[in-house]
Amino acid sequence: MLIDTPYTANQVLDAFHHDAPNLFLGSAFITAGIVSIGLCLLRRKFNTLLVSMGAFATLYGLRMWLQASILQIGPESNVFIERLPYAITHLVPIPALAFFRAAGFLGTDQKLTRRGGLVIAIFLCMAVGTMLFGPLTIFTTVDIVIVSIFLWVTLVRTLRHRQGDKDFKVVRTGVLAFLIFALYQNIFGNRFRTNVEPYGFAVLLVCLGYVAARRTLERDLELGEIQKELELAKRIQLSILPGAFPASDNFKVAARYVPMTSVAGDLYDYLLIGDRQAGLLIADVSGHGVPAALIASMVKMAATSQRSNAAHPALLLAGMNAALCGNTQGQFVTAACVYIDATTRQLRYAAAGHPAMLILRKGIVTEVVENGLLLAASELSTYSDKTLPLEYGDRLLLYTDGLVEARNAEGKLFGEEALIAALRNTATLTPSAAADHLIESAQQWAAVQDDDLTVLVCDFASAQ
Repeated sequence: MLIDTPYTANQVLDAFHHDAPNLFLGSAFITAGIVSIGLCLLRRKFNTLLVSMGAFATLYGLRMWLQASILQIGPESNVFIERLPYAITHLVPIPALAFFRAAGFLGTDQKLTRRGGLVIAIFLCMAVGTMLFGPLTIFTTVDIVIVSIFLWVTLVRTLRHRQGDKDFKVVRTGVLAFLIFALYQNIFGNRFRTNVEPYGFAVLLVCLGYVAARRTLERDLELGEIQKELELAKRIQLSILPGAFPASDNFKVAARYVPMTSVAGDLYDYLLIGDRQAGLLIADVSGHGVPAALIASMVKMAATSQRSNAAHPALLLAGMNAALCGNTQGQFVTAACVYIDATTRQLRYAAAGHPAMLILRKGIVTEVVENGLLLAASELSTYSDKTLPLEYGDRLLLYTDGLVEARNAEGKLFGEEALIAALRNTATLTPSAAADHLIESAQQWAAVQDDDLTVLVCDFASAQ
């Protein structure tokens, strides 16, 4: 069935020839925008420069398509389609503002940031208003005034600041080209029935694309270098942790260390290794990441310097505190130390603000608490030992607070009761399997790991 139309084939062909350059440029802009946003999706990294430039190009290209006269050829008008290009005109500057802001061309002035938010709100209101009431002269006037001021401010800033910066020179070229073509369009466009503004936008888009691509590549290279440095730091930190506890008739020791990030502030060490005596230390530096890892290295050195006091945990902690005070940049350290003597069948325990040690004996879990102040908090801190009898088959557990402070999706802590229950369930497991079970219990409970996890499990076994 044919639909009657007032347009002849020649008129349709003439409209197509007239719109062809704009349709081609609009397609190019939309493609560039989709590719830009697609790169972020492929890289799985949000990049403000690429996304804002992609949205800027896509909206501009879409508006060019919707403004094509060939789309007006049809049996009846569509109010939504008629108003949409005018609404998009008010949306185009929003991603442009985001791009120039992210690229640093608008400075870091907080007043400017607040004004930018107000301008975005104005553009959004005008876009909604256009769809509701149609294109109003007041909207067009406000749009032209704001965009003109924005372009001139950007041009002036690129002229006045950081003259040696290549990015500023490139953006200045693009903005200047766009201004020239836009001015020509406003002055002579109607007279010669030409639309040259898109060519200026093409130059601007190429310049913005160059800046976005160069900065994205530069940031990726910087992130790559940071990742390499973090991997090296991780290997160095792992190297300061002791290996497997040597075979012993009386002590079976297993440790697990699961950092939240590449490097962490948790630490454990075997201060005394023997068949009849053993000294174990665990520590936790406040904070996370590289700063905590650096302090952990200092804690390691402080503990090593006090090995002669391994049989007296309180003296060892006091010596570590003296070495750390004033050298941790305001970060504190919790620590716990236990000395086990198979000859006397006793243990000596001391701690500095650390979670209580747990003893599993014949299916019953007991807490051992003997806490002084955090390490590095005060030079006047004092510590004391608690001496307890040992029985063959006892299992000792030292751990950092990341274990009990693991939170599930509802924000509920794993807690000490759950840890005690998990430890009780390890009665028939080897120390290595027990350490794995405790870590896995906390990880299965937690929605995400938001702290470092470290455990030390020690079994006191009779010599065969």
